[in-house]
Amino acid sequence: MRPFTGRSGSRSWWVPPALRGYRREWLRHDLLAGTALFAILVPAGMAYAQAAGLPPVTGLYATVVPLIVYAIVGPSRVLVLGPDSSLAPMIVAALVPLAAANDQKSVALAGLLAILIGAILLCGSALRLGIVTGLLSKPIRLGYLNGIALLVAVSQVPTLLGISVEGGTPWERLIAAVPKVLAGETNMVALLIGLASLALIVVPRWLKWRIPGVLLAVVASCIAVALLELQGRVKVTGALPQGLPAPALGGIGWADILALLPAAAAIALIVFVDTGTLSQSLAAAEDKRVSGNHEMAALGAANAASGLLGGFPISASTSRTPVAVESGAKTQVTGVVGAILVLGFMLLAPGTTEFLPAATLAAIVIAAAAALADPAGVRRLIGMSRSESLVMLAAFLGVTILGVLTGIAVAVGLAILDFLRRAWEPYRAELVDVPGVPGYHDVSRHPDGERIPGMLILRFDAPLFFGNGALLGSFVRNKLDQAPPGTERVVLAAEPVTGIDTTALDELVQLDEWLERHGVDLVFAELKGPVKDRLLQYGMGARFSPEHFYPTVSEAVRAFQRR
Repeated sequence: MRPFTGRSGSRSWWVPPALRGYRREWLRHDLLAGTALFAILVPAGMAYAQAAGLPPVTGLYATVVPLIVYAIVGPSRVLVLGPDSSLAPMIVAALVPLAAANDQKSVALAGLLAILIGAILLCGSALRLGIVTGLLSKPIRLGYLNGIALLVAVSQVPTLLGISVEGGTPWERLIAAVPKVLAGETNMVALLIGLASLALIVVPRWLKWRIPGVLLAVVASCIAVALLELQGRVKVTGALPQGLPAPALGGIGWADILALLPAAAAIALIVFVDTGTLSQSLAAAEDKRVSGNHEMAALGAANAASGLLGGFPISASTSRTPVAVESGAKTQVTGVVGAILVLGFMLLAPGTTEFLPAATLAAIVIAAAAALADPAGVRRLIGMSRSESLVMLAAFLGVTILGVLTGIAVAVGLAILDFLRRAWEPYRAELVDVPGVPGYHDVSRHPDGERIPGMLILRFDAPLFFGNGALLGSFVRNKLDQAPPGTERVVLAAEPVTGIDTTALDELVQLDEWLERHGVDLVFAELKGPVKDRLLQYGMGARFSPEHFYPTVSEAVRAFQRR
């Protein structure tokens, strides 16, 4: 079957990127997958809205709008956007200081936050800033995700217990619930419903059933509440307002924009990293690639549209995307079908949620939080690197104690400091000739190696900058003091030296002058062209003439021996 194309067989510019080349036989798969996706879009959207401290219906707005927008502009063929449990604590942290317990103000601020995130992502795409995701290294992501998992689970404990507490951070809500638990105010009916819902979600996941456990939990809990008439004994979601997504940005001003900008920038970074990672993984499974800048722009458009139409910040879903893939989704038509079915639910059956217990939604969020945690990754990192494990621990403690946004900032700062520490004091080695092995090798690993008479070969494994220029000089002087008498030349194996600044250059000149006074030449081997260009740019052509540079260490040795 031929793919769908525009007139004369050429691809039409108006066809969404993810739908170009669409085949008719894919439609059946997309319809079935969209129907399966719908089964979890409604409860998940409502649950994550509750976790973010927002009315449940906003979770449906934040589900429908991004799915449709991304289907039009998104580059990934199969990627489900929408509310995400990992964003909930960050949304709460950003909104609580500004909105307190005012639902209407919270919805407006959440929409504004999504618009700001969208604008930041769109600007980042225009400036081609996809590389900023490198700020979130693997240790930071591990600490962040495990910290978020704990915060999300903690935030839902009072609801699972059927205890009503005032809004605040997850820990403040938990602390406020403790006296009520001790006073015997736990709602045992709500707790039993929540635990049963949690079991219905988790067990099918363990048994790898095709039916989503979330759907089973929602249907079973609604039936139980309706048949046993438990509405008066447990908190229920209640009927949703009937209608379509609409703007809800009243009552916000420039002061709110300025207050939310730092949080928006941090969340935008997290959102893009999570979405970009999942998008690239899906594309790699099909031996394809997705443009990071295109992904950033599409994600920005989806967030901005969500905020404009009553929703809140969204990201790629690591729980709903696999459902779409496993159900046979071929393209973004799957998301559109799911969005249309959610719209139909909102228009035709909003009263269905009248029997949906809040404890079930809490169980959905807790199950999603448990899926975020990665204890195996933590154990693996601890066994690999002590310094990176400390960065991971800092991210975890920062997120759970200081708050999500502050914790991430602290962890990023520590990761940068760890990088600078390693660049400040890099690995250094003396190289020797190992009989029978080509090249020159680290004497600490090959103590049987032989030094070249009259020559000292040294390697410095880092770019030269203001922090380590003096270290290179000390390293060379110390090694020369330990070298046999009669050493006439120092060869710097400079392949790892990928850059040099003016401070390090001054240190290099001082080292060359010191060696010259002691009758020793300094030459470079394998120095990269751009670094040599910098030396010339700094006016060092007279001091470091062409005979100071050799393409390989072996050539430098042969030249010395010929002399």
